[in-house]
Amino acid sequence: MEIIKLREGDDFIKLGQALKKAGLEGSGVEAKTDIQSGLVKVNGETEERRGRKLYDGDVLEFDGVKVKVEK
Repeated sequence: MEIIKLREGDDFIKLGQALKKAGLEGSGVEAKTDIQSGLVKVNGETEERRGRKLYDGDVLEFDGVKVKVEK
């Protein structure tokens, strides 16, 4: 499982940004398309909102890769 860290002072990161930060998407357009197509899961549930806020401890999954958000 990969880990991405929240920036200091931030309590959350948006799903589209998290996908890019983890290197799973090259652009926001790609992230938006894959999220809206139902290809991304957050905490085991399909998520179709790219603006979904991810907090410390949340896990996203895309293309067989799991990424945990940590403070």
